[in-house]
Amino acid sequence: MNRRKFIATSIATGAAAALGSTTAKAANKKSVRILGISCSPRKGKTTATSVKVALDAAKEVDSRIEVELIDLGGKAIAGWSGGAKPGEAREVMDDFQLTLPSLKAPDLGGIIIGSPSYFRSMSSLCKAFLERLAVLRKPKLLLADKAVGVLSVGAYRNGGQELVIERIQAAMLCHEVVIVGGKPGAHQGATLWNAYKDDITKDELGMATARQLGVRVAEAALKLVSKQNRK
Repeated sequence: MNRRKFIATSIATGAAAALGSTTAKAANKKSVRILGISCSPRKGKTTATSVKVALDAAKEVDSRIEVELIDLGGKAIAGWSGGAKPGEAREVMDDFQLTLPSLKAPDLGGIIIGSPSYFRSMSSLCKAFLERLAVLRKPKLLLADKAVGVLSVGAYRNGGQELVIERIQAAMLCHEVVIVGGKPGAHQGATLWNAYKDDITKDELGMATARQLGVRVAEAALKLVSKQNRK
């Protein structure tokens, strides 16, 4: 190989390597979306506000984070109708269908689910929503390895919020998601107290747990996506 050909080959190799590096960096800069689901029948009230606070905190973690809020308040969602065979869901055509594009989106990296505490359990709307997620389990677990955090709002400081969080987490484990809590003060999830006539932002402790949960879900989602991209 003469000198001129050697130089040309070296330049071409360097250019290819640089292009590969640029492509890899571009891939690493792809957006990672955190989806917030408010499962309160009261549209735009305390649960929706709390989920939005968590999403806003998640967005601040990294420029790659995008967020989306789905408020189920006022929506009609029936429970799972089962199937003729195991794993086959008979889908009802109701407002649940509106959530599917976001749940199936390829850039989905994490989910924050919020529910009020009704009689120390999740809302019936939340239960119906979780049941209908059965369609995302077959033939493939579409939510597997997504980071999932949970928050709950109660009428009392100790109004069953942690019980609600546990039950939602248990349901989501059926999808092989990665359950995450918050940081200190919100290890299990965010717990909020509606003691100020629906102005949930006045619950400073609860707001802090919502923000901590959002940060934790975003951090976990970025790590999980990075790990998946390396495979």
